[in-house]
Amino acid sequence: MKIAFVGKGGSGKTTLSSLFIRHLSAAGVPVVAVDADINQHLGPALGLDEEEAAAFPAMGAHLPEIKEYLRGANPRIASAQTMIKTTPPGHGSRLLRVTEDNPVYGACARPLSLEGGEARLMVTGPFSESDLGVACYHSKVGAVELFLNHLVDGRDEYVVVDMTAGSDSFASGMFTRFDMTFLVAEPTRKGVAVYRQYKEYARDFGVALRVVGNKVQGPDDLEFLRAETGDDLLVTVGHSDWVRAMEKGRPPYFAALEEPNRRALRVMHEAADAAYASRNWERYTRQMVHFHLKNAESWGNERTGTDLAAQVDPAFVLDERLTLTR
Repeated sequence: MKIAFVGKGGSGKTTLSSLFIRHLSAAGVPVVAVDADINQHLGPALGLDEEEAAAFPAMGAHLPEIKEYLRGANPRIASAQTMIKTTPPGHGSRLLRVTEDNPVYGACARPLSLEGGEARLMVTGPFSESDLGVACYHSKVGAVELFLNHLVDGRDEYVVVDMTAGSDSFASGMFTRFDMTFLVAEPTRKGVAVYRQYKEYARDFGVALRVVGNKVQGPDDLEFLRAETGDDLLVTVGHSDWVRAMEKGRPPYFAALEEPNRRALRVMHEAADAAYASRNWERYTRQMVHFHLKNAESWGNERTGTDLAAQVDPAFVLDERLTLTR
């Protein structure tokens, strides 16, 4: 299951995504965590110190290797240089699974021991000084989009992506790559403004969207969120001494997280799991191709000197039942 956390900057989406990852790990669920936010705070939220977080390999730095591995023996892709972030898989492409070992995980993922379990963490890498004025941050997350495009994940395994803040997630087709999107919203006008944007953009693509209210302090906050988000409001989270201790670098055992907040995580897990019933691999593949063709026409063909529409394999549909190519 592919899960995204989105929301405005400062809404608490990274904190909530880290709590959800800890919850899954404590439940013994295989999980890959991906930090696709420009601020790169997921590692520290999962317990890494600054030095450990800075030492993580950036997915963007390994993009040529990732492309070379994923293209495999796909005859429609002449070289890794002609692959762009939206290139879809086809017959002969190498696909990825959550629990396997492969060169992509070998280069970019590192194991984290969490709550008696283990998760893999991957990061896009920070937006460096050398990028200023010459690069768009969305080019940094191209490796994440390729990873999701080639992933054949099952029901009882999770990929959790901490997305970039605000409506920036819509600068690529990656927002359609998820079984469930949790939008973290504070009970403020600014907090729900991002929800309205996301709801509008996502409507035409069948994106499963649920709102998680954060920093909810009382009935008035709850009433405000209900009035603004309606049936999309799934659950709310309030103050947490556990989170405050974690942010100070002194987290207690996860079992000490307050019961109302643990219950909220269980509700989110149940909602994500229920989304499996609506999974549609044919639509998923069609949307993947749609955004690839848009990118090809707008910049990809010129950038690569290739007709990237020819990379689309019309007879291929991504599906978790496919046999992996090695």
